Amino acid sequence: MDKTNISVVTGAFSYSGKYIAQKLLARGQKVRTITNRCSGPEPGSKISEVCPFQFDSPQRLSKAFEGADVFYNTYWVRFPYGAINYERAVENNKILINAAKKAGVRRIVNISITNPGVNSPFPYFRGKALVDQAVMDSGLSYAIIRPTVIFGKGDILINNIAWLLRKFPVFAVPGRGDYKIQPIFVEDLAEIAAAAGGEDKNLVIDAIGPETFTFSEMVRLIAQKIKRRVLVVPMPAEMFILFAKLLNPLMGDIILTREEVYGLMANLLVSNQAPSGKTKLSDWLEQNSNTVGKKYASELERHFK
Repeated sequence: MDKTNISVVTGAFSYSGKYIAQKLLARGQKVRTITNRCSGPEPGSKISEVCPFQFDSPQRLSKAFEGADVFYNTYWVRFPYGAINYERAVENNKILINAAKKAGVRRIVNISITNPGVNSPFPYFRGKALVDQAVMDSGLSYAIIRPTVIFGKGDILINNIAWLLRKFPVFAVPGRGDYKIQPIFVEDLAEIAAAAGGEDKNLVIDAIGPETFTFSEMVRLIAQKIKRRVLVVPMPAEMFILFAKLLNPLMGDIILTREEVYGLMANLLVSNQAPSGKTKLSDWLEQNSNTVGKKYASELERHFK
C-alpha cells in the first residue's frame, strides 16, 4: 500500500471538505472520508471509503486513519445545536487528532478561521484557536489554514444574502455595515489546503481572497450582480438579531447568531497577510448571477437534520 497516496478528509460530502476531496482526487490521491452520513459513497463518487465519526470509540476511529499520510480536518460546528456545542466540538477535534497520530498519519491540514484567539470573547473563534493549538501540540507536521467567509457553489452566507435580496426590497445590515470582509473562493481554499498537504514544514496560512469590502459594499455588490434594486439600511445590532430570530421559525433554520453578528462587526474576517486566493467575488457573482440565491440554503437541513 502506498501510504503517501492516501488522504483522509472529514466531511467530503459536505462543503469545504467536498472541494478539498475533489482537489486531492484530481491530483491522483485516494481519499477516505469520515462523515456523519450512515450510507456509503454518493453515486459516481470516487471516494474510496466512508467511515463514521465514532468519538465514543477512539480505537475504532483510529482505524479510519490506518495507512493514510495526510489528514485534512474540516470538522466543526457553526453554532451550538442539540447536544453539540463548541466545547464538545473542541473535544471531538482532539479525539480526531489523537486518532490520526495513533494511526501514524504524517501531517494534519486543519481548516480554522482568521483571527482565532484562546482569549477571544467569541466562543467560535476561541474554540478554533484551541483546536489549532491541539494540532500544534500534537507533534505531527501541520498546516493550519485560516479562511474568512467562503463563497462558491453550495455556500450558505453569500447564497442566502442573495436569496434575501431577491425576496425583499429592503436589506438591513447590523450596525453601520462598515466592518470589512475578504471572501475566499471555496476552490481556491481547497487548492491551498491540497498544496499544503504536500509540504513538510509547519505552516499557518490565512486563506483570503483578492478583494476587500465593507459588509454593506458586499451586499450592494451582490444586489448589483443579480440585478436587484434594494435599499440597504443600517440597523442597531440587537434589533437586527431580534429580526433574524423572528425569521428563523419561518425558514426552519438559524439564519445568523448573535456571536456571528458581533464577530463580523469586530473585523475578524479580514487579514493583514497578502491574498492567497485568486478568484474575485465580483467575477464569480457575474458568472453565477442567474443561479446564486435562487434557493435558500439551510444550515440545519445540511448538517443537523
